[in-house]
Amino acid sequence: MTSSGIAESAISTFTARERQRFIEQNPQSMALGERARHALFGGVPMHWMADWSTPSPLFVSRAKGARFHDVDGHEYLDFCLGDTGSMFGHSPEPIAKAIAEQANNGLTSMLPGEDAVVCGELLAARFGLPYWQVTATATDANRYVLRWARGITERKVLLVFDGCYHGTVDDVMVRCHKGQTQPRSGLIGQAYDLTQYSRSIPFNDVEALEAALAQGDVAALMCEPAMTNIGMVLPAPGFMAKCRELTRKYGSLLIIDETHTISSDIGGCTRLWNLEPDFFVLGKPIAGGVPCAVFSCSSAMAEAMQQARRRASENSHGHGHSGMGTTLSANALAMHCMRANLEQVMTVAAYAHMLPLAKRLADGLRRLIATHRLNWSVTELGARSEFQFCAAPPQTGAEAEAAFHDELQMALHLYLINRGILITPFHNMTLCCPDTSAADVDRLIATLDEALTELLAIPCARE
Repeated sequence: MTSSGIAESAISTFTARERQRFIEQNPQSMALGERARHALFGGVPMHWMADWSTPSPLFVSRAKGARFHDVDGHEYLDFCLGDTGSMFGHSPEPIAKAIAEQANNGLTSMLPGEDAVVCGELLAARFGLPYWQVTATATDANRYVLRWARGITERKVLLVFDGCYHGTVDDVMVRCHKGQTQPRSGLIGQAYDLTQYSRSIPFNDVEALEAALAQGDVAALMCEPAMTNIGMVLPAPGFMAKCRELTRKYGSLLIIDETHTISSDIGGCTRLWNLEPDFFVLGKPIAGGVPCAVFSCSSAMAEAMQQARRRASENSHGHGHSGMGTTLSANALAMHCMRANLEQVMTVAAYAHMLPLAKRLADGLRRLIATHRLNWSVTELGARSEFQFCAAPPQTGAEAEAAFHDELQMALHLYLINRGILITPFHNMTLCCPDTSAADVDRLIATLDEALTELLAIPCARE
């Protein structure tokens, strides 16, 4: 039983009606979905694209700013924005221009250009860390940073928070259950015991944090400043400062992954909260929607990395290889787009527009929940907000997960989709971008109000 307060029978009735509406409204998406089943595994080019609430994948024809259109000609307000990949809007003009400029000047050469130098300078000025590297995805960045951390400390254990999100790095695919680390459920093809060198503890638990670090074998704590993928969980006052204090006390490194929490401010939580990480990771939106990610390190870590390289060379026989890097990392197209994004898109002015709108949305959600007398809560972080089916904002990943109600969530998402609005799947998260308007925010709130009104009007809807 969750705390949603809405009967399963009402949700089932509501969902059946909305599924039929989608089928009737989207014949082209339905046809493409059927056709795709014969050419694409699961009917989609990446399996999680099928994890939406719709009877068939919703096939997109074009996207611009805060809106996209599907193949049936419907327009949508987009509060998902590629789950942060298009956090600054779809195809911003400077990014479209950068793509066109670079198209005839080479896409990848395995050599740097001036764009790389400018990007490094801009990133250092913005986030306060001096040295930068570029990868294709944040998963890659996290994987490489973990390798560096283990090489520097000569320790093997990675510490993460229960319910963390760091892409698909194998080492983070663990959970904490009754105080014990165990492999995350649903893993496919995992060949070795992840719990041998990975340790999971609850977020916001200082006692568990110190106990894990005090064992003296932790290379690094890899964390988001606020949890975002298990449902949003904000740090308790002083918790992130404790993470920095205790990692230093026990000789472990602090890796801050801001791939989602960059919604907080132009310098992320790292600058906003003065987190002082040893390593910093940022992916998804850094190049305006073009695949790209970055990681950085402090001056002390840069020196330690050189020492780790020397040790590795001394211990190897013949020509060595770090095991890090891919051929398309830091390609010319990505670097040109990242420069355009940092200079013209991911700006102070953009955040000045996004943050008040997200606040307007979060406040509107709270009023809506109160109006319908629902025992739900709202969590927000900068341009990002989420309503959760629990009375108070969760403090741990386990609390956030306990509030999940997949059937209710998907029913509400489907209702919104059928009326031209998209929010992030998997949970109830929203993002506002520089092209989002106050009218867009108000429309989302009004449409969700209509959904709840109709759902709660079904006989015996309240548990």
